[in-house]
Amino acid sequence: MKQIKQTKQNKLFTLLLILFVLFYPMLISIYVFLPLFIGTMSYMLLEGLERDKPLYIVLAFVYLMMLELNLSLPLFLTLLSVSVFYLMFYRSLCYFRHCRICKPMISVVMIDFFYLLSLMLFDFIFQTHSINLDTMLLYSLVVDMLVVMVL
Repeated sequence: MKQIKQTKQNKLFTLLLILFVLFYPMLISIYVFLPLFIGTMSYMLLEGLERDKPLYIVLAFVYLMMLELNLSLPLFLTLLSVSVFYLMFYRSLCYFRHCRICKPMISVVMIDFFYLLSLMLFDFIFQTHSINLDTMLLYSLVVDMLVVMVL
């Protein structure tokens, strides 16, 4: 009986996660005060790669692509930022294996930093203005860190 209840909860959680990935980026384009969750979903992508979980990889990829499309951000820039972080720094974070919260927190902050840096570099190279650097990005970073601490 307990196993059946656990299976139903897992299916419900998966369904809610899929609905979140499909509809939340659309809500962000309407309600600009909602956090972006770039760091959280990028960390979910990295965990999917590390733990060999294809559902995490697909959901994170779809979320990041829909976010970029809905906010008119440069396409594949988040994936490029995550790839740079993964290749350069993620392996060295294995030293924090005893601190359960350190690796996700450092990863989210660095991924958000790399994304912001690459977005500013993109704007400088192509002389565009993708996003305003205001308190909304700081708010989004703080919410990213809080969500990763909970998960």
